[in-house]
This record gives sequence, C-alpha cells and structure tokens, in this order.
Amino acid sequence: MNKNNILNTIKKVRENSKKRKFNQTFDLIINLKNLNLKKPEENVNTFITLPYGKGKKVKICALVGQELVNKAKEVCDKVVLRDEFGKLDKKDIKNLANEYDFFIAQVNLMPDIAKYFGKILGSKGKMPNPKAGCVIPINAELKHLYEKLQKTIKVETKNESTLKLGIGNENMKDEDIAENILSFYNTILSLLPQEKNNIKNIFLKLTMSKPLLIGDENV
Repeated sequence: MNKNNILNTIKKVRENSKKRKFNQTFDLIINLKNLNLKKPEENVNTFITLPYGKGKKVKICALVGQELVNKAKEVCDKVVLRDEFGKLDKKDIKNLANEYDFFIAQVNLMPDIAKYFGKILGSKGKMPNPKAGCVIPINAELKHLYEKLQKTIKVETKNESTLKLGIGNENMKDEDIAENILSFYNTILSLLPQEKNNIKNIFLKLTMSKPLLIGDENV
C-alpha cells in the first residue's frame, strides 16, 4: 500500500466533507474476496493495536478482587469488586456493557465473571479476552495494559466479507491517520490466507461523507 496515495485520499475526503458540529471519525472499509467465511480459519477475529489510536478515549472497566483493587482504581475508569458481582442486576450490567469499551478481569475470577456477566457481555462481544491481554494475573501491572488498550481495536468479519472500523478522527494529523491505515492493512494481510489476493478494494470516509476509493495500486 502506497502511503502517499493514502495521504492524498485523506486530503480528498476532508475536502469533500462538510464541516459538522461534532468530531467525525475516519472510517476504513476493506472489502474482501475469495474467502469461505463458513470456515472459521478464513474469518478474521482479532485485536489490533494502532500506532496512534483512534483519537478517542477508550473506557475500561476492571472486574477484580482485593488483590488488584488499588492498582485498578489508580488506572481504570471503573472498578467492580468481586463482592459486588451478585448485587448487580441485568440493567446494571447492560449499562456497564454500553458504557465501557473493554473489560479486564482477574484470571482467578473468570468463573464468577462468566456466571454473572457472561450472557450480557458475551452478546456484545465484550467478555474479557486473553487475546487482548484483558485476563490478568493477580500481580498484574495495569498501567501498560490500560495504555495499550487505548490504541486497541477489535476486528472481525462477522460472517460478511467486509471489515469496517474507525481508524482515526478529523482532529488527528493526516500523517498519523495514514500510519494507522498502513499498520492495520499490513496486519490484516498477515491474517488472510491469500494476503493481497483476498482484498477486493479499500475505501475511506468520514462519518457523514461518501466513501472514496484508495487507489487500485495499493492492493
């Protein structure tokens, strides 16, 4: 993928978008081909860390015991102690699931977390996931994990041959958005069985703008 072409596309997207009253997101759309999504091994389901993040704060909730409560309160946006698990009703848990982007969990509490939170967090794809580093030992250092999750996105095909994700926002520098796109693209290539031959085309847009094709020479 050609970085200059990405930068030119970012510029054109900005030029073709009306100024809105909110900070728009740059959305990347990658259309895939030659994949049999009925095969689990040909589906994309992973977590990717972007060099410059999405330009938006990622809210993190910690589900922990007394061993990690002090560290969690220093770093995370919300802390729910083991003693409180059974006191939360469905509405409380739904509110948590809607408000927070990632849930980190103390590893020895995972059976309890599955019992109390599993149905709701699982349906929203927000159960603490080891692939993202969100299942942690009782002696974990949380600051580095919190900072990493600020730049982490979940990516999955969801049984359709398209990847759609926010890759930055209009307040970010074009160079940083381009680096995010390049890093994401290269990571996705490594996950696809036929690499470039599995990519049909790539579009970029702002929240309220029309998508523009990133040139054919990039795929």
